Amino acid sequence: MSAKTIVVTRPSGQARQLIEVLMQAIEKSGVAKRSLPEIISLPLLTIVPKTEAALADHISSALQDTDLAIFVSPNAIESVMRLLERDWQDFSKKIIPIGVMGGSSKLALQHHGVGVETKPTPIIIPENNAHWDSEGLWQELQKLGWDWQGKKVVIFKGEGGRDWLADTLKKAGATVEGISTYTRVPLDIDNPVWQSIHDMDFSKSLWLLTSSEAVRYLGKVIEVQFTYDLSSASAICPHHNIADAAELIGFGEVFTTESGDEALIKTTLAWLTL
Repeated sequence: MSAKTIVVTRPSGQARQLIEVLMQAIEKSGVAKRSLPEIISLPLLTIVPKTEAALADHISSALQDTDLAIFVSPNAIESVMRLLERDWQDFSKKIIPIGVMGGSSKLALQHHGVGVETKPTPIIIPENNAHWDSEGLWQELQKLGWDWQGKKVVIFKGEGGRDWLADTLKKAGATVEGISTYTRVPLDIDNPVWQSIHDMDFSKSLWLLTSSEAVRYLGKVIEVQFTYDLSSASAICPHHNIADAAELIGFGEVFTTESGDEALIKTTLAWLTL
């Protein structure tokens, strides 16, 4: 087995892309000349889009008089766009601006032609990628100078998740509707991929953690299924909430980076030189 192991915990499709880019970066940098690290894909959560026709009808109806739509993640964007199969600007007589919390979401929208139309849909995103989160988006929304009293906001999200932004908008006077467009299914504890985790040296492992919910689930599995503890393992987290969750379940060394894959890869390369 390789001297070091990197565990990517994203859903399978997203993990595949990150692993390819990460391997290219490692090979190009030469930081692991003696032995390339083993990279394990451990999809702690699987994203399952909702497909009910009634949900599509509900979303179409909700958007007709919406002043602002917010997508909490690229998963929310993909779920809605697949469900509706219509151009974004067809849902209302006015162009509905969109709020997102990070660059991946903006790219996902552009992939579906949103924000690049003849008369572009306004996409509101925190300027600083160190604040690609709910709080950062709220700061950006305040720059609009809107009177939120009477404004209708629709938030597209997964089952569960944080309600901070919805609560903040409501306190400001907005009418907020949260619409769940996908669910997260935890990785079965009997899945064979866990065997790779059983077999690896935790003290030489780096975990890429990009979801607080996934981290909490990992903690439960480790507690029930493993004789190891995480105190000798390292983790990279692109948000302080995820880092807090990682520390809570026992990771010994936790690096907090800026949002985005570029920061994850840069920090991973630095860890490989340790």
